[in-house]
Amino acid sequence: MPKIVDHEQYRQELLMKSFDLFAEKGYASITMREIAKGLGVSTGTLYHYFPSKEALFLQLIEELTKQDILNFLAEAGDAQTLAERIKTLMNFIAKNEDYFFKQNLLMLDFYQQQERTEVLHNQTLRRVWDDAIQALASYLEIEDRAIAEFIYCFVNGLISARMFESDTISYTEQSELLVNMLTAYLENRQKETLSEKIRK
Repeated sequence: MPKIVDHEQYRQELLMKSFDLFAEKGYASITMREIAKGLGVSTGTLYHYFPSKEALFLQLIEELTKQDILNFLAEAGDAQTLAERIKTLMNFIAKNEDYFFKQNLLMLDFYQQQERTEVLHNQTLRRVWDDAIQALASYLEIEDRAIAEFIYCFVNGLISARMFESDTISYTEQSELLVNMLTAYLENRQKETLSEKIRK
């Protein structure tokens, strides 16, 4: 009796296993032949699931984003305040710092190989960005998308800075600063909204 293969599960397994291969060699340097060899499959099998290296990479980024969100939410628990939720987020990033370093470096390598207009109009990358922002806004219970985008950019900048200055930049210190800034900003906005209502 022939073995029944769950093609979607197999595709996801190939994707997740390819992350370390991409991270080790970089997007630009690695070939589909090398990826297939590293995964222990034929090049034909790899091309059956992914028509090109770019398609494989984009699907990988999409899958990693889904897994990152699920893994974080599984660990996050039930933080009550914005400060607690930001601290929980920073603790998760600190705990998985090496992984996020690899992910950021890999994304930079991919972007370096693309035309700026291709990146800007890439639907997969847009979807990944939107999914990450929506998940962050939902977890932090922030309705203003611009604030969620600011926090996401802040966190990614912090990860990049830690790659070079890990001894001098503290996740704890930075999360406290972020909480203080956001609290002051949100309180100020609340006062402005209240003043506006009173004037009307």
